[in-house]
Amino acid sequence: MGRRRNRGRAVDGVFLLNKPPGISSNFALQQVRRLYGAAKGGHTGALDPLATGMLPICLGEATKFSQHLLDSDKRYITTAKLGIRTDSSDADGVVVEEKPVPTDLTDAQIEQFLVEHFSGEIEQVPSMFSALKHKGQPLYKLARQGIKVEVKPRKVTIHEIKMTAFRGDEIDLEVYCSKGTYIRSIVEDLGHLIGCGAHVKMLHRKDVGAFTADQMMTLDELRQNVPENADEDALKGIQVELDKLLLPAWAAVADLSAVQLDQAQTTRVLHGHHVSLSEAQTHEYNVGSLVRLFAAATESEPERFLGVAEVSDEGVFKPKRLICTAGDQ
Repeated sequence: MGRRRNRGRAVDGVFLLNKPPGISSNFALQQVRRLYGAAKGGHTGALDPLATGMLPICLGEATKFSQHLLDSDKRYITTAKLGIRTDSSDADGVVVEEKPVPTDLTDAQIEQFLVEHFSGEIEQVPSMFSALKHKGQPLYKLARQGIKVEVKPRKVTIHEIKMTAFRGDEIDLEVYCSKGTYIRSIVEDLGHLIGCGAHVKMLHRKDVGAFTADQMMTLDELRQNVPENADEDALKGIQVELDKLLLPAWAAVADLSAVQLDQAQTTRVLHGHHVSLSEAQTHEYNVGSLVRLFAAATESEPERFLGVAEVSDEGVFKPKRLICTAGDQ
């Protein structure tokens, strides 16, 4: 019989990684998983190798709520390099066209383009170098094989877009947008409007949902807590300390209302049954909305997170996603 593989430990929580340039989001995820010795993990919203910034990494039971982060609004800063178009619309691509930047281009003209073409609900045609899939294959893989397919426009919402600097052939932008927005498409379309083409020189994600830039940590900062020569016993103790850097498993859904359940209701929920709303709750929560469920604290146990439920038109909380263990909640 072969040696049994160590699947890692059960650790639940969210780590907000400030992803460095030059590595894929999956590679970054595996680095964090390895440092934590986590059996299970996933990231929420891939960043290209060129891009840096916030990559929420969900470990253990937190992965059950990652979709909420995928659906969240995002805030980016980017630098558009004017006069050069690439096949991928970013600096990692092959140059396909070069044109001179208009010498009479002004701040006012750029800001007018942003207001008229990139504000509110807009339609985008995603890049062939995006992670969108066509018949199960990511578009970027097809693009690298020279295969072109029709990519349909999609609607996204730009809540705010502003120019923060203009340096002749470079424009710095800050974009606050809905899920599914491609910054490369904004930069490429802006270059087309200006008449000289453009590509993304730099892209950094600052915020995801309620998570903000000041909460992030780099891989190097995380590695500083883990000596290279640590033996197995020492590593276990170090990883327990690292757990203190994690946000709770419910952090991804922290914007949802919290509902405390009594012992009888908790038992029902843990068995997958619904819980009836009180008369007050019937007026407090909208049908179809999601709430966080917590077991109320007792003399022997602190308050603990149970999962997420949906408010149904039958006047009950219907469990949607429940965690398996209390973990560190």
